[in-house]
Amino acid sequence: MAELLDATDSQTAMIADLVGSVRAVEETIARLSAVRDGMLAVAARVAVDIARQAAHPDHGDMALRAVAAEIGAAVRASDRTIERRMDEASWAVERFAEVWAAQGAGRISAAHARVIVDAGAHLDDPADRARYAARAVEAAVVESPNRLRRVARRIAEQYQARTVTERHRDARELRRVWVKDLDDGMAELGMLGPAVLVHGIHDRLTRMARTITVENGRAGKAAKRTAPDSHSPADTDLDSDTRTTDQLRADLLADIALTGAPTGHDTEAGLLGEIRARVEVTVPVFTLMDDDNGGHNGGSASGAPPAELDGRSPIDTRTARLLAGDATGWERVLTHPITGALLAVDRYRPSDQLTRHLRARDQRCRFPGCNIAARRCDIDHTHAASDGGETCATNLAHLCRRHHTLKHHSRWQVEHRRPGEDDVGLHREGGGADQTIRTTGDLVWTSPTGTTYIDRPPEQNTVRFTDSR
Repeated sequence: MAELLDATDSQTAMIADLVGSVRAVEETIARLSAVRDGMLAVAARVAVDIARQAAHPDHGDMALRAVAAEIGAAVRASDRTIERRMDEASWAVERFAEVWAAQGAGRISAAHARVIVDAGAHLDDPADRARYAARAVEAAVVESPNRLRRVARRIAEQYQARTVTERHRDARELRRVWVKDLDDGMAELGMLGPAVLVHGIHDRLTRMARTITVENGRAGKAAKRTAPDSHSPADTDLDSDTRTTDQLRADLLADIALTGAPTGHDTEAGLLGEIRARVEVTVPVFTLMDDDNGGHNGGSASGAPPAELDGRSPIDTRTARLLAGDATGWERVLTHPITGALLAVDRYRPSDQLTRHLRARDQRCRFPGCNIAARRCDIDHTHAASDGGETCATNLAHLCRRHHTLKHHSRWQVEHRRPGEDDVGLHREGGGADQTIRTTGDLVWTSPTGTTYIDRPPEQNTVRFTDSR
């Protein structure tokens, strides 16, 4: 792998120029996409105005179809596709003008804008929606779209008029299973249900699949050691199981669904009790203490945020309490009452304190833009232990296998920095985002071209207090 470190100065300069050019192109694409959305929104508005002037009984439906058909014919696209785009553009431009403007200025991409609009789609109050959009845009400037999704949902939750428990109660009524026929004798089975159950199903299938893979490998090696020259059918079967994790998950789900008994189908509590998977739930203690009659800010009269499932999405308070009551142990995450920054992690049962602290702090891979969950990542020494690097929170971070390998076998470099420590020169040229070191745990990545990027730990799902003076 040493050849990856041997780029010449001219090659490095060429890569730097390409990076700058790609960034400029992406900003141009974002601006043009915003311009197109504006035009589609205007086209929709004109169609509605025409229908209103003529007092059309269909309230503009046929006028919208006619305009969509005209645009579709001009750009060689389906009129249904154009009508859907006009609908989405009108929604974004009229309800989230701040987001559309940020995209038009090239500050965020169309993907960022979609994430923000989707997460705030249920915010009906214009003032709340504007405050949400402003905060979400600031987050989008420094995050990738996949990372932004959880941040935007968390921000939007603070402006919801109804509690997450109330909304979840309504959303549960939409749970269903469906089948979609595909080509080549295949079909797709889909399920819409409570997030805790769906993630629990997926995680259990994953762990079962990995167990099968490991056991098959061990059995095959044992058989070869016992009879190295044997070519029995049993040996062949053990070696021939080359199914991927995805394939094993599908086979296991079919096996369980077709042959298993619905033993957990008695009550909701019983169903939750059947989960034998690693489901990580973050629950602010005030959420557990408060009743279900709260209003704003995620369903708590005290202003406590809702529980979060594996750092992905909010879950209703009742489910969080049921899981809390059945849990064999909890990790306590201590946060600063003003800034919300992680201070420490402890637990009554003896365990690896540092590992828990890092998982609670990082929550996902710490390479810029990566959103792989921490539990699926390696804990890496930023300064190698073999070179004297300490095994401590200020020298460890979670990296997924892809970026762990990139760190060791390319010219990408990373270091921990503390607030106020050598902040000069850490502002990414042309990035337009604040790159100042703010908290312990911030990582400074330096690309092969010498550009620096700061990756910050995600904000903790916790209660914060403000000075009322």
